[in-house]
Amino acid sequence: MIRTIDALNRMTAGDFVAAFGDIAEHSPWVAERAATARPFAGRENVVDAFTGALRRASQAEQLAVLRAHPDLAGKAVVAGELTEDSKREQAGAGLDQLSGEEFERFTHLNQTYKERFGIPFIFAVKGATKDLILASFEERVGNDRAREIEIAIDNVCRILRFRLEDRIEG
Repeated sequence: MIRTIDALNRMTAGDFVAAFGDIAEHSPWVAERAATARPFAGRENVVDAFTGALRRASQAEQLAVLRAHPDLAGKAVVAGELTEDSKREQAGAGLDQLSGEEFERFTHLNQTYKERFGIPFIFAVKGATKDLILASFEERVGNDRAREIEIAIDNVCRILRFRLEDRIEG
């Protein structure tokens, strides 16, 4: 459902979280904190409130958000356990139609990445191809942990933006 800024500003805090609590994967606290920034002047202010809530969060909270994300083309895809947003985003990048070889490659990279960094590989897949995602995966697995956490947070912020743009009138 596409909502207007005026409608967002009129919502109770509870209604706001009910409507937007799933924007950050399994982390409704991001929406709770974003709601305190109302009234919003426009959609960009909503995006800023969500991304600001994540960026100002404690390191433990940020890591919890990162760890709440599913593996790209991982077991959750096969089991049908993705959130609707994640399912739509991964399908849009063709990650639901991988060959057996591609799936094995993603599985290996997911495992290697998680062992190295303690979080799943996060990439804002909207508008990307599986080849672009794989190239980024292979490049990023060589980063140090601090840099990779920073890149993962940046990607979550992009995901938040894309999801909010899909739900809020511009």
